[in-house]
Amino acid sequence: MILSMTGFAAVAAELPGVSLSVELRSVNHRYLDLQIRVPDELRAQESLLRERIAGELKRGKVECRISLNRTTPGAATLAVDAARVGQLSAAADAVTRRAPGVAPLTVAEILRWPGVLAEPTVPPEELARHVQTLVAQALADLAASRAREGEKLATTLEERCAAIEIQVARVAPRIPELHAAYVEKLGARLREAGLDPDQDRLKQELALFATKVDVAEEVQRLTTHIIEVRRVLKAGGTAGKRLDFLMQELHREANTLGSKSVDAQLSQASLELKVLIEQMREQVQNIE
Repeated sequence: MILSMTGFAAVAAELPGVSLSVELRSVNHRYLDLQIRVPDELRAQESLLRERIAGELKRGKVECRISLNRTTPGAATLAVDAARVGQLSAAADAVTRRAPGVAPLTVAEILRWPGVLAEPTVPPEELARHVQTLVAQALADLAASRAREGEKLATTLEERCAAIEIQVARVAPRIPELHAAYVEKLGARLREAGLDPDQDRLKQELALFATKVDVAEEVQRLTTHIIEVRRVLKAGGTAGKRLDFLMQELHREANTLGSKSVDAQLSQASLELKVLIEQMREQVQNIE
């Protein structure tokens, strides 16, 4: 399966007193460029997360963002720290004895006092396990997203391969005709210059010039490269760099075809090939 380097995944979990979320974003990049953003409470997990993500992804600019937000506890989860209330009451009594005129503490003031209401918390070890679980889910979702995108890229590349084959099929049958026409054209020019093209020396020169404009090898290599592109697409895996190399080779052959052109139709075919190959090259940049 061909995988795209573009993808997105987001998962979240509600834990006692906290909301935990993980986001993974990836775009194309020559190598694996991994950025991890975690809150201070999870800083110790960063190296493990980096190893986990790098073990799954081979290429791409990947951003992993983990958020940890404190949630407002519901009525069912409120708990009063009786010991803390006792300490606060004893302190209030001591103040009242020394300053009889002060107003007593209200219930609202007691509840707002730090430490009176015990907030639900998640132990660090349990929080770390939840983070690892969410990251695993996000990686699975990201892989599915990249696979779907990769399938679309493979379809697009296959369409361009078929279009290139159409251009090659138009050019290939005309190669002998173009070769003969070029030789005849050179011979006519020699006769206009008062030279005999049937002389052995001139025959050799004609053959040499004709060879320089023969595009049979370029057409054959274009066909061979398209076969290889299809093989790589079918094999799947980390194929981006291999496909990028093949795009360079295809572009080289199309350029040579254009430089050797002695016919308007051949020039047009070379131009069409360059456009198709450039479209393929742009798509290949997104493949892992």
